[in-house]
Amino acid sequence: MGKGETMAGLDDFDWKKLCSCWERWHRGESREPMFNIAVTPPAGSVKCPHHYLSMYDFSIPAAEIFDEIEAYAAQCAYPGGAYPSVWLNFGPGVLAAMVGGEGHNGMDTVWFTPGKWSGMTPDRIHPRLDRSSPWFRRVEEFLLAARERNGRLHIGCTDLGGTLDVVNSLVPGEELLYALYDSPEEIRRLSGEIHEAWFEAFNYFGGIIPENHGFSTWDGTLSALPYYMLQCDFCYMISPEMFGEFVLPELRQSCKRLGRSFYHLDGKGELPHLPQLLEIEELGGVQWVPGAGGGTPLEWLDVYRAIAAANKKMWISLDGDFDGIARLIEAVGRPELFVIRGSVPAERETELRDFIDYFRR
Repeated sequence: MGKGETMAGLDDFDWKKLCSCWERWHRGESREPMFNIAVTPPAGSVKCPHHYLSMYDFSIPAAEIFDEIEAYAAQCAYPGGAYPSVWLNFGPGVLAAMVGGEGHNGMDTVWFTPGKWSGMTPDRIHPRLDRSSPWFRRVEEFLLAARERNGRLHIGCTDLGGTLDVVNSLVPGEELLYALYDSPEEIRRLSGEIHEAWFEAFNYFGGIIPENHGFSTWDGTLSALPYYMLQCDFCYMISPEMFGEFVLPELRQSCKRLGRSFYHLDGKGELPHLPQLLEIEELGGVQWVPGAGGGTPLEWLDVYRAIAAANKKMWISLDGDFDGIARLIEAVGRPELFVIRGSVPAERETELRDFIDYFRR
């Protein structure tokens, strides 16, 4: 293995080369897809950290958990554009637990409820970022512990959530759907307050580690400029007209305030909103997820071709299907627009490297 792809440690990883590679892709100077696909060690050879960092008791020092994470990362290989990193996973939309809501750990999931806003109508809810929240302080603790690691791991931003999704955690279930009709001004106000709390948290967390090699979130896309994978899962339940009224304006603002952005388009119910998304000039790309029972990516060529026609980049999960991904990219015909994310076990490393070399040739 070459420099930056070592199984033995993290101190000699070539971050300068890696970051340069990602920036060329972002700027459209590369003719090949971007690959962030790590090779994981053989099962049982090293302890695998828990996917949700919130599952570790909050009394356990973050530094101890990082020791476990680093030990695992050091046994991975990082070909192509892959890199050693840890995503601070505290559940989707953790911002809700930082503005008065409450977070809950399940067996293998995390969700959020109104907390102190329980039972209140939208006009009585006034969310502000609460830096004394246990969830805020725990994310902060992890970032401060990571700062002492001398940049050996890149730290991906915690999943703050989509603005209206966070609103939905505070105004749960059908209540928010009714409120869109009954109290539209209050929902726009709530969205604006969550938007400001979101960027306050994002900017604060992003500034804790000066030497973080850029920005990323759960999707693993690395950027020298502030970056986020935006979303609004709630929009599955509303019309394009309501999307244009309650979601699109905030998305436009977020795209302008960030240096780079993608959008997480999750499920067939969100497809009616794609044309409006593609009209956002500052939006850099789209991650299309067909959802359960939605079939393979090859069954959605029209969606990928529409995204490519708008000259937006496309994020796609490998899911172990080298042949299917290759055929999809060839069918769309714009390999330079794709970023492919995933991991493979050590026994498939040769197959992965052949896959990457195929597109380089």
